Amino acid sequence: MSETVETPVRRGKPPLIRRKTLRRILPWIVIVTFFALWEIFVRLFEIEQFVLPAPSAIFAAGWQWRWPILDNSWQTFMTTAIGFLIAVAFGLLAGLAIGSSSLIYDGFYPALIGFNSIPKVAIIPILVIWFGIGTVPAIITAFLISFFPILVNVATGIATMEPELQDVLRALGARRWQVIMKVGLPRSMPYFFASLKVAITFAFVGSIVAETVAANKGIGHLMLVASSRFEVPLAFAGLLVTSVMGIGMYAVAAAIEQRMTGWAMRGADGGMNAPPA
Repeated sequence: MSETVETPVRRGKPPLIRRKTLRRILPWIVIVTFFALWEIFVRLFEIEQFVLPAPSAIFAAGWQWRWPILDNSWQTFMTTAIGFLIAVAFGLLAGLAIGSSSLIYDGFYPALIGFNSIPKVAIIPILVIWFGIGTVPAIITAFLISFFPILVNVATGIATMEPELQDVLRALGARRWQVIMKVGLPRSMPYFFASLKVAITFAFVGSIVAETVAANKGIGHLMLVASSRFEVPLAFAGLLVTSVMGIGMYAVAAAIEQRMTGWAMRGADGGMNAPPA
């Protein structure tokens, strides 16, 4: 009489589709929970609207003033996008130049650190003197505040390329610019896209700050006017619209990053963490 040996069944991870669905709906669950707790907190402690409006009051104000908000949000988005794209172009080129030479790196890095330490809000009055009140100071502020993270990350990615790899490529006859373009630049792409996701939030900060000081249009100007009239729900609606635009641009940068540098990332559903078959 033969005995049947039962093989224990190992439970692996949840199916891939369930994991992907959970990852997609989890941010919405967090957002809805946050707004629900905010609403309960305001109503429970009977906080006045001019101190902290409830989300329901913010959404109501957003709908009531939807056309002025859309008009001003487009202005903010345009200035932020232009300043951010200029920062991407200049940051990538300057990062390539600084990271490719240790001499240039050592020479320019202290000056860049000193410039980045200057509060950008202190530069806005100078920009107003040069360019007047309007769109240009907001674009330049968005550029200045988002330029540095891109430059530093690209320069770091190129400057930290392994010396052994450079020696091998040069021994095979590769020129310096070929090593940088064929190896250094692709190697710095994960750093570059990581800096984009940080810089885009900085760009919105720069635009909003400039619009509160030196603009007659934009979300920053709208929030300033709403606060002066004690229309706090409208000011919070402006903040909410700005966060939505920031999340949208962050999502675009993340999607491009996943498409172009997916090779540099290990997914949570595979790679070394995947269970054996």
